Amino acid sequence: MDSPLLALAMIGMLSIGCQWLAFKAKLPAILPLLLVGLLLGPGVELLSPDRLMAELLFPFISLAVAIILFEGALTLKFSELQGQNQMVLRLVSIAMVITFMVAALFAYWLLPLSWQAAALLGALVVVTGPTVIAPLLRSVRIQPKLATLLHWEGIIIDPIGALLAVLVFEFVSASQGAALSHALSTFGLTLLAGIISGVAGGWLLAVALRKRLFPRYLENVAVLTLMLTAFAISNELMHESGLLTVTIMGIWLANDERLDLSAIIEFKETLTVLLISGLFILLAARLSRQDLLSLDGSAWLWLASLLLIARPIGVWCASIGSDLKSKERLLIGWIAPRGIVAAAIASLFALKLETQGFAGGDRLAPLVFMVILATVILQSTLTKPITRLLGLEAPDRNGFMIFGANPFAIEVGLCLKQYDIPVLLSDTNWDNLSQARMKGLSVYYGHPTSEHADNQLDLSLIRRLLILSPYRQYNLEVAYHFQDRFGVDKVYRLPENHQDAPRKKPLERHQRLFADDAHYRQLNQRIQQGQQLKATGLSETFTWEDYQQRHPIALPLFAMTDKHKLRVFTADAPFEPKPGWEVIALTLPESKRDGPQPES
Repeated sequence: MDSPLLALAMIGMLSIGCQWLAFKAKLPAILPLLLVGLLLGPGVELLSPDRLMAELLFPFISLAVAIILFEGALTLKFSELQGQNQMVLRLVSIAMVITFMVAALFAYWLLPLSWQAAALLGALVVVTGPTVIAPLLRSVRIQPKLATLLHWEGIIIDPIGALLAVLVFEFVSASQGAALSHALSTFGLTLLAGIISGVAGGWLLAVALRKRLFPRYLENVAVLTLMLTAFAISNELMHESGLLTVTIMGIWLANDERLDLSAIIEFKETLTVLLISGLFILLAARLSRQDLLSLDGSAWLWLASLLLIARPIGVWCASIGSDLKSKERLLIGWIAPRGIVAAAIASLFALKLETQGFAGGDRLAPLVFMVILATVILQSTLTKPITRLLGLEAPDRNGFMIFGANPFAIEVGLCLKQYDIPVLLSDTNWDNLSQARMKGLSVYYGHPTSEHADNQLDLSLIRRLLILSPYRQYNLEVAYHFQDRFGVDKVYRLPENHQDAPRKKPLERHQRLFADDAHYRQLNQRIQQGQQLKATGLSETFTWEDYQQRHPIALPLFAMTDKHKLRVFTADAPFEPKPGWEVIALTLPESKRDGPQPES
């Protein structure tokens, strides 16, 4: 394709199409992006990134990787590390290092690579990442303990594994044509320059954000510009230290408790999605047919060693002394799909190694892309039968996510928790969430449709969504976001109060909760008036009709069947509870009712 403008437009459209397809198919977005790139590049040779972008290709990839690393580092909070299970910390330390060393050794033995390229390849393939783990965990029912371990490993290892790859690359670069002593001194100077620049840049940026030196509308752009400036200056001070600088900057900002980074993270997530989508099509298209043909038997043998030896040995060593059973170690050792960080950094480092004349540097990108495609495809298709074979499938998901943490929503969460039903409350108001947390409910602070939420939220036991918030501008967005994950019949919204919004025609595609008049204002007024959620058992002598006569003002919310299945009352699909069921309703407490009441 000779027209750069048309080529870039095509890449943009294909990027959006791949992201949409991945969302609909519940697949990691990296899979269709790389496949499209391989089709356009080595497949039909329609797209040539080197000809399209010429001398701008390398700077573009460098800046994109810097942004990806900075955005990932913004999520690495040391306070969250301290609160994690000890096994998670072992996975991102002991298991990661052992996987790196074993993968590097097998790469050196099996592939025609220099020791420097083999070491870098081993470092590149230790990162899993939330963008590939989250879709896998959504499609496979794994026991909650194991799903949580894998979920948090993917989140935490993203920036740590990237930092490992950067450090290995710095050492490899320093060792080119130099004695060991000189290589070590150059490596030390590079580390020193990166750390000092990162700390200084992070501190200055944190001070600027705390003092609000930038107007709100310029804050995100200012952070991006200053980060890229620090990246460029660091590279000028000491060659190849810029990636370490931006990683340290992100970690510094993430651990400053006085900063609210939610808007910045959201902006970086949007920018990262845009960059990643176009970047991976370009990176995959840059591969040649010769690169793909170079993936011979030795490459596939190395892949097998990575999947069946390196990762399992790392997990096994990390789990010594833990309470994990052998079959649980086997499953965790199997699940490690590689993703975005590996592909982005591999392509950048491959370009740099080629220019520095390292033997085998040109093989890094095709090898890493092979690992990504193989791990995503194999583990997406084989994990379910392996989990079933090992007997590690989780029970059916019966939990609820509640959007909104107002007093009524908190009471609903506490009521469901009494029935051992998993509950997760999400809200953008921290004061509301703090009340829920103090009462022992699991919470997520932030917008549940953000990419941060997609990566951070553990929904392995959640299958239904209750929208109980007053945020009308968000309610519909949240409903449509989660209907593709849970299904339209598993998303419930409060009815709109047309008197409050007479000009707004509601779009009632999702099930309306409880009753036609169960508006947000009415429910919270009931709570303020002292009404409570109360469960009442039905029997052959006290039927549903008897309950309605005895409790005329009660608003039925849920019904627990005799098989311990919770059903939700809705205005669109009414049902009649049967004897042996329990009705959970919002009603006056015993002391405020007249006459005798049946026992629950």
